[in-house]
Amino acid sequence: MKTIQLKTNINCSGCVEKVTPSLNETFGETNWNVDTADPKKILTVTADNADETNVIKAVERAGYKAGKLD
Repeated sequence: MKTIQLKTNINCSGCVEKVTPSLNETFGETNWNVDTADPKKILTVTADNADETNVIKAVERAGYKAGKLD
């Protein structure tokens, strides 16, 4: 299993709802989490197929942005 962490613009529970279908389909229901309390809105994905490109594409499919942590 690989773990990827990226900053996002997923700000609230409504945003999480919108991105859920894409992330669930790509990585599985229990393999990701967004920390909306963190100022960087950190998305953590832990899955065998987790790599930065796959995570960014899944987030972008839902209309949001993800990028490297500073």
